[in-house]
Amino acid sequence: MLHLRVISPADKTAALMRLLEDDPGATHITLARGVAVKPHGDLVQADVAREGANQLLARIRAMGIPETGGITIGPIDAVMSDAADRAVEDAPGDPSDAVVWEKLLSDTHEESSLNATFVAFLTIACLLAAIGVSTNSPVTVVGAMVVGPEFGPLAALSVGLMLRNWALVRRSVTALAVAFPIAMVVTLGATMAWEHFGWITTEGVIDAHNVDFIYQVGPFSLVVALLAGAAGMLSLVTAKSAALIGVFISVTTVPAAGYAVVAVTLGQWHRAFESVGQLAVNLLGIVVAGVAVLLLRPRVGEEEGLVGRFKRLIGMRTVLPR
Repeated sequence: MLHLRVISPADKTAALMRLLEDDPGATHITLARGVAVKPHGDLVQADVAREGANQLLARIRAMGIPETGGITIGPIDAVMSDAADRAVEDAPGDPSDAVVWEKLLSDTHEESSLNATFVAFLTIACLLAAIGVSTNSPVTVVGAMVVGPEFGPLAALSVGLMLRNWALVRRSVTALAVAFPIAMVVTLGATMAWEHFGWITTEGVIDAHNVDFIYQVGPFSLVVALLAGAAGMLSLVTAKSAALIGVFISVTTVPAAGYAVVAVTLGQWHRAFESVGQLAVNLLGIVVAGVAVLLLRPRVGEEEGLVGRFKRLIGMRTVLPR
């Protein structure tokens, strides 16, 4: 379930309360009149079943509350209530299929921001990847995968394409198009310094067969990118954040960028081009898979979605914990 918190202008509170009371997926409804200071108004709170949140939020938006008040939604870690169980059962659709689009938009918008922190993490990840390539260390390469923050803008790009939110698309593309070159230029400077000190040699990189997978593009490169992108998007829309770690370790976006830089400094142009190809394949695969997952999820006004309708057709029933 989700916790809904609304600052409502006094003249709209009665209509909002009727809306919540009539909604089968809303429960634990409370009202505190006149307690909101900025903006001024009444405080209305409720717990809402995920599968019914989209339509409820759309109706609240239609009342004009965001313009004069405010709406806040957040996850509930645990709830012990028969009323909450009934709300989940009465709400249309399946909780496992539910995507709260407003929350997803908010989360991905934040993750797609081009800022110093994002650039710093991506730069550190590329530096780790370059070290892993130069020392033939898969463990260091895996560390670079985990540190890399690039999945945030990629997920936001998928959401933007799905919802035709071109502002989010531009924001995500800008973050990737600016941060990757900056990270690679910094890594280029560091790599040239390491070569000057003799820490990196052409022979050492050529003989580093434990990390050949980074630049060797094959059919499984796209397959892995598609699977990782699908798993990553599912982890976002179902709040299974632990699965993202597996996604980070699966894809070779940052390692490919780091390998390309090292290969260029050593004059290994064929490996550099192959690494760039690996990077492009992984980026494209993640975005395509993310869009595909979102296409299967229910949208506002469509509680079941394609997966839910398939379950109904084959007679499957979701058993909810009591």
